[in-house]
Amino acid sequence: MKGAGGALSRAFGGGTARRGFDPWILVLVGAWAIVALLLIWPLWSVLMASFRDNDTGALSLTNYIDVFTLRSYRRAIGNTLLAGLGGMAGALVLGVTLALVTTRFRIRGRVLIQILAVVALVSPPFIGAYAWIVLFGANGVVRQGLASVGIDIPTIYGATGVILVFAFKFFPHVFLITSGALGAVNRSVEEAAEGLGLSPLRRLFKVTFPLILPSITAAALLTFVLSIADFGTPRLIGRDFNVLATEAFMLFGTEMGGNPGMASALSMVLIGLSMALVLLQRRVTRRDVYAGNLMRKPFVREATGWRGVALHVVAYAIVLVGALPAITAVIFSFRRTSGPVFQPGVSLQSYERVISTVSTPVWNTLVYSSASVFAIVVAGTLIGYLVSRRPQPATAALDGMLMVPYVVPGIVMGIAIITRFNGPPLELTGTGLVIVMAVFIRRLPYSARSAAAALKQLSPSLEEAAISLGYSPARAFLRVTVPLIGPGILAGALMSLVTAMNELSSSLVLYVGSTVTMPVRIYLAVLDGEYGLASALSSILLVLTVAAVAGAFLLSGRKQSSLL
Repeated sequence: MKGAGGALSRAFGGGTARRGFDPWILVLVGAWAIVALLLIWPLWSVLMASFRDNDTGALSLTNYIDVFTLRSYRRAIGNTLLAGLGGMAGALVLGVTLALVTTRFRIRGRVLIQILAVVALVSPPFIGAYAWIVLFGANGVVRQGLASVGIDIPTIYGATGVILVFAFKFFPHVFLITSGALGAVNRSVEEAAEGLGLSPLRRLFKVTFPLILPSITAAALLTFVLSIADFGTPRLIGRDFNVLATEAFMLFGTEMGGNPGMASALSMVLIGLSMALVLLQRRVTRRDVYAGNLMRKPFVREATGWRGVALHVVAYAIVLVGALPAITAVIFSFRRTSGPVFQPGVSLQSYERVISTVSTPVWNTLVYSSASVFAIVVAGTLIGYLVSRRPQPATAALDGMLMVPYVVPGIVMGIAIITRFNGPPLELTGTGLVIVMAVFIRRLPYSARSAAAALKQLSPSLEEAAISLGYSPARAFLRVTVPLIGPGILAGALMSLVTAMNELSSSLVLYVGSTVTMPVRIYLAVLDGEYGLASALSSILLVLTVAAVAGAFLLSGRKQSSLL
């Protein structure tokens, strides 16, 4: 925290503010300037571009008319909804099932189950798509093995494969969110329902699920947004299953130097779908929501006999399949390769190639993610303080604006940034700074909300006492408040580092040869059939990610679900 604390101190002038001047006014102005520069301005550019005719440049509804009338774009909208709803449904079934099994029954190795769920959670989405190709692609290891004994199964490519990957990639979000909610349900309510003669199944749907409805809908919203925002999975295994994210990327790529109006229109439709589900989720959680008093925690039953075996099989099957992509990437990184084909035997040739020829993406990833996370920690902590300690219309509006990056897909944010900063007055295209800016604004809400949550658990009286002893407000914040919430800030920083290192969608639009990152290089390697190189880079990225997550858990001293 020393470096972040020093930056915060400089932001306040070291606590030497003039008497009567509130330094938080400057922080508020600076926060709004950041939001205006990196969020409102770029997205406004995309919005305006979506209303410009590609040929004449005049304001027109042509792009939107084409989006909703041309068959290819209507199909992309339908595919996006199918992928989002399918991925959400699959993740809910898997995640809620696993949460019920592990919170209501004594499952052996529960810690291992949580670890495997976290591994599935933190592994980059495109690694999952790549690993499924290695296993179940046209020449996949599992398909070839089954074919050798006369069993022919379909490939992973297409809509079914996309939904399957989404379900097993995003179910840990549902599991961690709903398991925390299920663990807090008042046992007396369920016992009362049992006493009234409700069967276990009816009790589950009539009592338990209504109690945790906010958590279920929040998890559903999160998985839907993640599914429709995912670019790598549909691009790698979708084949002709195009979604809005892939269509926008292809349109933007072919229109560089021209007018990316259609790409912008598709981007706005994608944002609209996300916002529609946010509004629906809020409407649902306002109706028929129940609450318990949390005085009696749920009873955990022993899982014995055939039922116990079945529950253990279900729990371990879900997490093992979810973690399978990460495990596959690590194993195949040590396989001998000949071009795109894996050969028998163990070898370090893929890692040797990383060291000798493709080390630049590794260093770029570390530098860009570290720079963006440092800025995220400083800005997020200050904004979190404003939101939690200085409630007023301006901070409330700022908090509302920070909801926007949650629902703006990475590919859209990348298009917005490059559209705005591809020419005067700020021409930043082709620099590492533009990637740092995109990651910063996308992940800033996580740090700000984390800091705000930590501050709400800390009484303002400590800070007020320091001020009464002669500290300025800025000095009291730096010397009293920041050290008290320091572990939470660092944990949030490490989780931001995880998402920054794994950022693909926006980086894919913004990178040039000298600024390529590990996720982009893995994506390109998979497209080129360089599966050994992709495995080695994926394993390195996975190790860095798991190390950051482990550090976050150690520093926070909290449960996994609290770090989402």
